Amino acid sequence: MTLVEILVAIQHHWFYLAALIFFAWYPILTSLMWIFTGIVYFVRRELPDNEEFYKLDEFPRVSFLIPAYNEARHIRHSLEGMLLVDYPDFEIVVIDDGSTDTTVREILPLVRDGRVRLIRKLTNEGKAMALNDAVRVASGEILVVMDADAQPVPELLRVIVPHFKSPRVGGVTGNPRVVNRFSFLAKMQAIEFTSIISLQRRAQRIWGRILTMSGVIGAFHRDAMLDAGLYSPDMATEDIDLTWKLQLRHWDIRYEPRAVVWMHVPSTLGGLWHQRTRWALGLAQVLRRHAPALLKWRHRRLWPVLLESGASMLWAYTYTWMMVLWILSYSLGYPPVGASPIPNWWGMMIGTVCLMQLLTGVFLDRRYDQEIGRYFGIAVFYPILYWILLAIITTWSSPRAWLQRKKRSHVRWATVRDA
Repeated sequence: MTLVEILVAIQHHWFYLAALIFFAWYPILTSLMWIFTGIVYFVRRELPDNEEFYKLDEFPRVSFLIPAYNEARHIRHSLEGMLLVDYPDFEIVVIDDGSTDTTVREILPLVRDGRVRLIRKLTNEGKAMALNDAVRVASGEILVVMDADAQPVPELLRVIVPHFKSPRVGGVTGNPRVVNRFSFLAKMQAIEFTSIISLQRRAQRIWGRILTMSGVIGAFHRDAMLDAGLYSPDMATEDIDLTWKLQLRHWDIRYEPRAVVWMHVPSTLGGLWHQRTRWALGLAQVLRRHAPALLKWRHRRLWPVLLESGASMLWAYTYTWMMVLWILSYSLGYPPVGASPIPNWWGMMIGTVCLMQLLTGVFLDRRYDQEIGRYFGIAVFYPILYWILLAIITTWSSPRAWLQRKKRSHVRWATVRDA
C-alpha cells in the first residue's frame, strides 16, 4: 500500500470518525458547561450580599509561608504588600531554599525589625520540602502559601479566613491576577486566568470538588495539611497533588474569587513552554498516582474532576494527532476527511462558543480586575494559537509521567520569573 492509500484507509475507519466527533464536540460541550455552572456559582455565591458570612467574631492566627529561590527581583515588594494586609494576627515566614542571588539580602531588613521570620536552608531541596519545613515551625492555625513574586490585596485574609469557620474546610484557593501585561503572551494569560482557570474553579465548586489549589495563593488549615501528609517532594506540581490528597481525605476545598493576588507570569514563549510542560507533567503524575483510589465509590464526588482531567488530556492528544495527519494528507495532495483550510461552519461554531466562554469569564471577574475587558480583543487568538500550543505541550510532556519508572527523588525549583 502507498502512503496515500494508508491515509485513506485511516480516515475511513470507524476509529477516525469517533476521534473526529470527539475532537469537534468536546470544546463545545465543555465550554457550555463552564459557562452555565460558572454563572450558577456567581449567582449563588458572588451576587448576593454575604456580609454576614465574612463577619468574624474570632481571629485565628495566620502564617504566610513564602518559599523562595533566587527571588531577589520581586520578594521585597511582595513582602511589603503582605505587611499591608488588614488582619489583626498574622506572621510572615520566608523559606529561602539555598538561593544563589541576593534574595536573603533583600529580606534581612524586614527580619531585623521583627516583621518577617526567615528560615534559611543552605541546601536546595525544592519547593515542597521548603514548605514542609515551614509548616513545622509556623505558629498559625491557618497557613497561607504564596509565591514570592505575588502581592495580595489588603482584604485577603478578611475573605479567606471566614471559610474556615466550617470544620470540614481544609483549604481555600484564591484568585490570581496577572500584573505584568506587557507582552502578547502575558495578555493572553490574563484572559486565560480570567476565563478558563477562574471560570473552571467556579464550575468545579458547583460539582463540589476542585482540580487544584492555586500554587500562587492557597490557604490551608494546619490540621488538614498534617492529615494529608503535607506536600509530596517528588511531584512536579505539588499543589495539584496536595489538593487531591486533601479531597481524598474528605476535606472540603473552596474557591474565593475575592481573594485577589497579583502575580507575574512568563512573558516569553520559552518561559511559558517551561511552565506549562511542568504543569502537564504534574497533572499526569497526579492522575497516575491517585486515579486508582479515586475509582472507589466513596470518592465518587471526585469523578467529575477525574473525568474532565482525563478528557482534556485525551483531547490534546487527539488534536495533535489530527493536525499531524491532516498536514501529511495535504502535503500528499489528499484533502483529509473532516478538515478544511478555510474556516467552515463547524470551526466557526467552536470559535464562537469559545469566545462566549472567554466573554463570560471577563464579565464575572470584572469586579476584581476592572481592566481585564481591555484585553478581550486578543481573545480571538486563544482558540487559534493558544489551543495549539497547549495541546502540543500536553502531548509532549504527559507521556513521561505515564512511562517513567516510579521514583522518590525531590523535584527541584522550576519557577519561571522573566518579567
